[in-house]
Amino acid sequence: MTDTPPYTTLPQWPKAYPASGASAILKCLNEDFIVTELPLQLPSGQGEHIWLDVEKNGANTAFVAQQLAAAAGVQEWDVGYAGLKDRYAITRQWFSIYLPKGETPDLTQLQHPEFKVLSQSRHVKKLRPGDLQGNRFRIVLREVTGDRDAIEANLKAIASQGVPNYFGAQRFGFEGGNVEQGRAMLAREIRVRNPKKKGIYLSAVRSFVFNEVLALRLQQGLWGQTLPGDVMDEAGRPTGPLWGRGRVITTDQAQALENGVAERHAILCEGMEHAGLEQERRALVAWPVDLSWEWPQADQLVLSFSLPAGTYATSVLNEILRTTEPERHSENESAAIE
Repeated sequence: MTDTPPYTTLPQWPKAYPASGASAILKCLNEDFIVTELPLQLPSGQGEHIWLDVEKNGANTAFVAQQLAAAAGVQEWDVGYAGLKDRYAITRQWFSIYLPKGETPDLTQLQHPEFKVLSQSRHVKKLRPGDLQGNRFRIVLREVTGDRDAIEANLKAIASQGVPNYFGAQRFGFEGGNVEQGRAMLAREIRVRNPKKKGIYLSAVRSFVFNEVLALRLQQGLWGQTLPGDVMDEAGRPTGPLWGRGRVITTDQAQALENGVAERHAILCEGMEHAGLEQERRALVAWPVDLSWEWPQADQLVLSFSLPAGTYATSVLNEILRTTEPERHSENESAAIE
């Protein structure tokens, strides 16, 4: 089999549950999307780093990091955070600032219309991407139209069986363009010198191949099933490949399925191996924790749930109904919600 170039649009990856036919507006207001980061640990009170508990409203994570660096008089790379949070939301997350010497500034006094520092304390280490348990979401969906019974049926199915653990569209950049850029980079059609941009493209390509494996399992009617040769995670869930160097550790039917996807996307998979990425695994199923919902009005649905790090709220929403957002987003404003 050959590649399927160009990778200029994202496929419509299949869903696990029957389409409800319902639709809703997402993020009419920032307070319609509330995200609270669940940290791996809390600051100890001592160390060379200041940890800040920050609530932001209408600002993206990178912008807040820039403002904190300026306020503390440090370089931007001295500021750390565990994950990106969406701009059009109210989100609460932790930041760290490397300040080993001198007087500690009281950043809780910082005045800014789009964020506030709720508390600060010292700790021994910098926050790095992935240093979180997960996130708690409260999502208000407005102007809901469609069959409420169908929506409820999918919510109940999700609560008991989880959702496909797809990487969200945010991972692939504006209109999915990072995958095509990554393909061109791996095929040596373009040269990417910026290490951060190179990492973004590699991440998009790797996530795309994972989604293709997961999608094929759904297309073959294998949702919720364990295949012969599957590799299980610590929670006993089957996993899919995050492609890289080394032998595929699945066997039998699972390995055949994964190798079939790799052959179809040979340029991507071979390129990732040569780029130095190592084989890793990711659960194929995501389980929203403490999923609950209510209907404050006939056309308004409120969802609450927690997800582990690296899992997307959009994977839950996509299995319930179709959402649209106000036309205010641009290429530079999208951010991963994970």
